[in-house]
Amino acid sequence: MQQHERTFQELDTRIVVVTFERGPQARAYADDTGLRWPILVDETRALYRGYGMLRGKGWHIWGPSTWWAYTKELFRGRVPRATDFNSDTSQLGGDVLVDPSGTVRFLHVGSGPADRPSLATLVAARRA
Repeated sequence: MQQHERTFQELDTRIVVVTFERGPQARAYADDTGLRWPILVDETRALYRGYGMLRGKGWHIWGPSTWWAYTKELFRGRVPRATDFNSDTSQLGGDVLVDPSGTVRFLHVGSGPADRPSLATLVAARRA
């Protein structure tokens, strides 16, 4: 997403990252990745449950698509941090587009860490 930040700026779209990790882990993630977007911490995971982002199954969490995604990150020079291994890896995430009135315009619940919508899908949903 960060590589396409300019595209979202041109679409007048603000991005917010939501995590269930505690504040220090969220700050470490932001520092390690150079994240400039706001981070909301949802330790109780109420927002996750509200959007249907529950627990993933082992094959989806640690299957071939996840290993491929991590391999690509390693080739980009991004090495997992020690805190990454202490995280709850079965918590599903996703992508949500909410308009200014609070209406959900797009919802993608990932089946695992590598299950993300394409940039084209997000842009199309934003333009719709």
